[in-house]
Order: sequence, then structure tokens, then C-alpha cells
Amino acid sequence: MHVRTDLEIQFARLDDQAKIPTQGTPHAAGWDLFALERTVIKRRMSSMIKTGIAIAIPEGWEGQIRCRSSLGKKGMIMPNGIGTIDSDYRGELMVLATWIGEGDQFVVEKGERVAQLLFSPVPAVRFIEKDYSELSSTERGSGGFGSSGRF
Repeated sequence: MHVRTDLEIQFARLDDQAKIPTQGTPHAAGWDLFALERTVIKRRMSSMIKTGIAIAIPEGWEGQIRCRSSLGKKGMIMPNGIGTIDSDYRGELMVLATWIGEGDQFVVEKGERVAQLLFSPVPAVRFIEKDYSELSSTERGSGGFGSSGRF
């Protein structure tokens, strides 16, 4: 059985109307983020959806903002795929969104769940330069996209 790691995230409301992130269920991986205000997402343009909250992520962790699948199904996407929040960022959490669905725009209403916030550990990484011939070999080798034989 896997034991979950406890993580304490301090937060501040930057606006009295801001909603605290919530989990849909006790086993949900992400915490729902809510739109602070009504926001119009125009087709093929990037828009920022305010949440009205700032958080303090502990050192050694990162936050990931991901689009909610229900909005993705309609046509709202995050053009950067996943938004990364570093542990030293203290500004307002905002969701970068683009509309690719039907029509010229999509409206996110005030208080609507717009994204999920997940947390992941960040290892301390050191890059060690080697000659290419010293890198461990694999069955795939240096083949590019599709070289694994699956495509």
C-alpha cells in the first residue's frame, strides 16, 4: 500500500471573492481552481483567467496547472499544455487558456472551475557531461519519432 506524502501549502486570497482550491473527491489528484471573474476566451487567442489566490509551494516541489477535461472536451485548452509554478513564485495563480471549439469565443463564468492544480516533487538534478560514446546504450538507440517500431 502506498502512503501519501503530507504537503502543506500556504495561500493568500488576493481578492475577497477568491475561492479556496478544493478537491472533487478525497482521492482526486488535483485541486480545482476557480475563475475570479467572468472571462471571455477568444478563438485562437491566449487569455489569462484570474483565480485571485497566491500560494507558497515548499522548496523541492512544483505546482502544475492543468486544464479540466470537461472544458477541454468543449474546446478550451491551455496552449502551454501544463503551466508550471515554481516554489519561489508568489504571484497570482492564473490559467492561460485558448478557445479552439465551435464559435468565436467561450465564456468562463465567475466562480466556475477552470483548471486543476497538482503538486509534484522536484529532484535535485546535476548534469554531468560525457562523451556521446560513454552514454549507456538502449535498444532504441538514437532513433527519432516512431523509431520504437510502434508507428
